[in-house]
Amino acid sequence: MNTDSSDVLTGTDWTTLEHAYGSAAEAPRQLGALLDTDQGARTRALNYLHHTLHHQNTLYEATVPAALYVAAILTDPRTTRAVDKDRHSSPGSLRAELLRWIASVANEVTDEAAVLSKHHGFPLDDYAPAVGIQKIRPTLLSASLPYTEESDRHVREAALTACIPLLDDPRLLHHRQPLVPLIREALGTSELWRHRERVIDTLNAWGEDSSGLEGQRNPFLVCDSDLPADGSPIWSADRSSTEGHNEEPPF
Repeated sequence: MNTDSSDVLTGTDWTTLEHAYGSAAEAPRQLGALLDTDQGARTRALNYLHHTLHHQNTLYEATVPAALYVAAILTDPRTTRAVDKDRHSSPGSLRAELLRWIASVANEVTDEAAVLSKHHGFPLDDYAPAVGIQKIRPTLLSASLPYTEESDRHVREAALTACIPLLDDPRLLHHRQPLVPLIREALGTSELWRHRERVIDTLNAWGEDSSGLEGQRNPFLVCDSDLPADGSPIWSADRSSTEGHNEEPPF
């Protein structure tokens, strides 16, 4: 299914949808700013995606059309522009950041997430936003897949991290095998240990060979180096800590 970005913004009744802080009536303006010429505006719009529409990795009613919009604008040349970065930010352009956001959303409806949610008494099938994301996984994959062979390494890695959780969908399982070499080559040699760990876990889960791949050799290095000046944990606070240069410790 191809979705036009303008149709999503104008054809969705955002006033009837909710995000982390109530009505999503402001969503069209905020989402439209992702393509703004001003870098500060783009950065604020990206923060809105993370902190309002997907606050603390939660799926909301407004997350579903927002994901369709993000998928629809990936091909827009304006997504190659920069966004503000700090020392803990993930590398890459806005396009890479949007693909990481899709990955985060998709991670909430994987088979593993479904098992955990059911175990805690909250089956995903009973939660409309989760069902909504599950339904649009083919659209999200179609938007992300072309960038798995992107020359820009940051975009390529981000696209692969988006595809992996989407491929839990029974309709999309046939895409796994063709992606295995790319996953091994790109994520298996990534500078980010979380990507390297993800490759091993993914290949093992898919019944593929993960031999020769290395994860984080010393998980305590992340705790002992490059700590913030204010003493706060390096994996806390900002929107991109889950994929940044300084990431959560692997335990």
